[in-house]
Amino acid sequence: MTACAILIGLPGAGKSTFYRERLASTHRHISKDDLPNVRSRQDRQDALIREALSAGAPVAIDNTNVSPEERRRIIAIARDYGARIVGYYIEASTREAVARNERRSGRARVPKVAIFTAAKRLVPPTMEEGFDELHCLRVDESGRFVEA
Repeated sequence: MTACAILIGLPGAGKSTFYRERLASTHRHISKDDLPNVRSRQDRQDALIREALSAGAPVAIDNTNVSPEERRRIIAIARDYGARIVGYYIEASTREAVARNERRSGRARVPKVAIFTAAKRLVPPTMEEGFDELHCLRVDESGRFVEA
């Protein structure tokens, strides 16, 4: 059975770092950040998810995915392909996310308002949304991901 990993958290929480450290060797990376000049980034992302899952490739959806509505669309596609749906919620306070964002450079750095806007919309994920597994993680003082 193929897998669909959904990364969830504020900008700057550590989602992309988590992907690089834990999933890059096994999962195809799909992110709207990689689709800057596409007319409908959502439709293109959905097509990329379908394309990968239909080929049997595990995917990791690396966006903020802060609302149940955003996650619902991904979960529905993954279910259509019989994928195992694993959520990774990377918890971070706005203060932590802003501090990590400040260490970024170039296009990787987002405006602070993006972090606060996402925080207002953030609804922590629950198993009832349709996840097969759901992990809640934090970055500890040494920079490692640990169960929250």
